[in-house]
Amino acid sequence: MVDYNKLISRQLYNFIKREHKLAGLKLNVDKLVSFLIIFGLILFAIPPFVLYIIFKYDIIISILSGFAATILFYIVVYAIIEFRIEQRKNYVESVWPDFLIITSANIRSGISIDKALVNAARPEFTYFSNDVQDVVKLVYAGQTIQQALSELTNRYRSTLLARTIRIINQAIEYGGGVSDILNQIAKETRSQQTIQKEVSGQLFMYTIFIAFATLIGAPVLYGLTSQMIGVTESVWASILKENPQGLPTAGVAFLKPSPPQITTQQYKDFALGAIIIITGMGSFIISAISTGSVIKGFRYFPIFIAVGILVYYAVATLIAGVFSTILNVPS
Repeated sequence: MVDYNKLISRQLYNFIKREHKLAGLKLNVDKLVSFLIIFGLILFAIPPFVLYIIFKYDIIISILSGFAATILFYIVVYAIIEFRIEQRKNYVESVWPDFLIITSANIRSGISIDKALVNAARPEFTYFSNDVQDVVKLVYAGQTIQQALSELTNRYRSTLLARTIRIINQAIEYGGGVSDILNQIAKETRSQQTIQKEVSGQLFMYTIFIAFATLIGAPVLYGLTSQMIGVTESVWASILKENPQGLPTAGVAFLKPSPPQITTQQYKDFALGAIIIITGMGSFIISAISTGSVIKGFRYFPIFIAVGILVYYAVATLIAGVFSTILNVPS
């Protein structure tokens, strides 16, 4: 059986292993690496074969299409993993205050910290409860409670979780009142989350403005401009048909009117590319403003692009119909 791990560097393997752990994937990390390598090679081979052998495209373009398909595949996989990591982080931070309060109550009842953590891992906390139970097992295997809690921070990309556990470990080490500290941390965490929601609400108007600019404003302007270029192109075609030498200069050579240097199709290609970039970036900006996380923008990314392109074609079709009726220019 081929060991695909040897085909990549140790640094890359460790990076994939760390991302795999943070995402909480059930698939074995070695199987994930094998899948990524095999599927990437397949995607690298299929487009060149189809384009070069079947459709007789240029061999360089065919090979570049294989590169592009493979890179796009890895970008999509990385985006999915990052989104899952962010989703796990947000969920844990939302239940963290409740977990701390239950743990604090258990400690006040007189049981040890490790048992207090296990008893606080309620079923409603879903996978977080399973992670807590797993790290507590490390205590029974011989590790200290501080080491076990530090292992819990390695399973989530959460600054809040890391800071809280560092404070708890210091309280355990120096004999502080762990129960009171947990209660205080839970209160401050809830207060901070409330403030974040209020700030998010106050930034709602910025979100609306950016959404309008990216989804409506830019596609409408590009759609209008593309049709204006089309009309200008048609008008100049009629002028050059009647006057092959072009319009007279009226004695001023540098003021001689000339046809547009950009064709309608060239501008359409540029407009579509610009709309994809603008709407895609808009999804990340809105996500960063409303949620504080850029990664969540991947949820809106395809929707924003689809809406932007749809608005562009709708406006272009409408304007083309209006100009076709008024100027008798074909749409």
